Amino acid sequence: MRTKIKQVIGGIQYDTEKAEVIASNEYWDGHNWERRGRNIHLYRSPKNRYFEAFSSQWAGERDYVKPLSKEEAKNLYESLPEHEVSYQEAFGEAPEEA
Repeated sequence: MRTKIKQVIGGIQYDTEKAEVIASNEYWDGHNWERRGRNIHLYRSPKNRYFEAFSSQWAGERDYVKPLSKEEAKNLYESLPEHEVSYQEAFGEAPEEA
């Protein structure tokens, strides 16, 4: 479940409604979309800034965003099971061949 989050960090406003989801751990288990009450979404902003959005349904946990470097975003993309766009679309380059 995608949560609407708008947060200013380092003078930059990150807004999940204006950014594109490129990967997540979101899936339908037959009852809900959350993974044990928590979800992680990787976003790319219109200005090609990457950030992670964490959402939780647990009491005492807050939703937040975390700015990521391109390298951090690549690592997170690779660790998340659900990809909305290809690696090349997400980062503007093809992955290296093995």
